[in-house]
Formats: sequence, structure tokens, C-alpha cells
Amino acid sequence: MKKIKKVVDLILSSKYTVALTGAGISTESGIPDFRTPGKGLWEKLPAEAFSTWAFKTNPKALYEHGMVMFGDLLAAKSNPAHRMLAILEKKGLLKAVITQNIDGLHQKAGSKTVFEIHGHLRTGTCMGCGKKYKMEEIMKKLKEGKLPPRCDDCKKVIKLDIILFGDNLPPEEYGKSLDVARRCDLMLVLGSSLVVTPASDLPAVALGSGAKLVIMNKMATGYDGEAGVVIHEPLGKTAEAILKELESRSQ
Repeated sequence: MKKIKKVVDLILSSKYTVALTGAGISTESGIPDFRTPGKGLWEKLPAEAFSTWAFKTNPKALYEHGMVMFGDLLAAKSNPAHRMLAILEKKGLLKAVITQNIDGLHQKAGSKTVFEIHGHLRTGTCMGCGKKYKMEEIMKKLKEGKLPPRCDDCKKVIKLDIILFGDNLPPEEYGKSLDVARRCDLMLVLGSSLVVTPASDLPAVALGSGAKLVIMNKMATGYDGEAGVVIHEPLGKTAEAILKELESRSQ
């Protein structure tokens, strides 16, 4: 409880708080993370199929391996940790969410300012003519056995608007993320192992500008020693405790 009170103290005294979230924030929504031993997605799916090189040489593999996962991500519902961030933003206590996730659960929870530095699953883009497709249209093609899905106009392959290994991050989203990381005086890290670059550099950017760091992640991270508060507990339980503490102080 002491740690929860300290987190709330930091949030209430902050003038510019941002959150950085990783796959761990969505595990309680039924979405496995990537690296938890015995459970991570990379133990079940071939990571090499999710690379730029593989997509260029064999785009079918991405859709074959990822189709079930994409469907699960689209069907998932937000959980208490997503909702806590949305509530903090609504109360004016959180300026932005930077997320490594492609599941859209922050928006489902009600967050408005979300920088998706690894892309999203709402749309895909034709690699030939650049035509945009909604995810519903792409999933329909996949269910009809069209692997890989192709453009109706030029017949080139459609690529989901997600970042594959080897892709550059979307410059606008990452640029905004760097900006808020530099401006913040408090960064909350939720559900990220902080090992995937360049997202893992953002806490260092915040610290370099004098910000304080709070880490809420089941496993230890390389930044734990530099954080003001570290909580290795389930995020849903932690989020509910933070909201309860906040509520008690507003009475």
C-alpha cells in the first residue's frame, strides 16, 4: 500500500505525466505477451515470419501464422489497467499514452491521446498503389482463403499497418513520443520489459530531462534501479488500487 500511495503522490504532484505501455498491459485482456517464459508469443509463433525481409519474400507466412492472433487482438476487451489510464487522462492527470501495442485497447478504454509507435490493426496498405483497407475487409479476404490478401485494384499484396522487425517506426508517432518523453516530469511504465529499442530508450529520455520514473511490470526491467517506485504485481490489481487511492483523496 505504501507504493500505491507513493505512485498517487507522484501523479498528483506532477505537471506533465505520460505513460509508456507494452504487451504486459494487455495480458489480462487475454492477449499473451511476447517474452514470458512458457507463455510468450515468440515461443508459439516464428518471430522471423514477422520481419520485413520475410514479408517481402513470403508474405503468405505472416498471415498464415498471424491470422488467429489478429482475430484475437481485434476481439479483445480493455482491462482495468487500460481504463485507469483513460480515467487519469479524463481527470487531466495524464497527457499521453505511448504504446508498443497494436491491439487498440487504449482507445477502446477511452484514451484519446495515444501514440502507437508499433502501428495498429485498424487498417492495411496496398504495397503497390497505396490504397487503404479497413481491417474488416482484410479479415474477410483472409477468411475466404486469400493468403496473402491482395488489392482489388492493382492485385499487389496488402500489408497491415503494423511495424515488422526491420521496419522504421512511424516518424510522426515516434517524434511525438520523443517530444512528450522530453517534456514529462513523470513517466509511468506499464507492462513493458523495456528491451525493445527504440521504445526502451524513452525512459532514458525522460530521466535525462529530470523526470521521475514509475515501473509497473511483472518482471524486472533494466530501469528498476533508476525508478522512484517499482511494482511487480498484476497490473489490474495495481490499477484498481491506484484509482481507489485517488478517489479517497478527492473526497
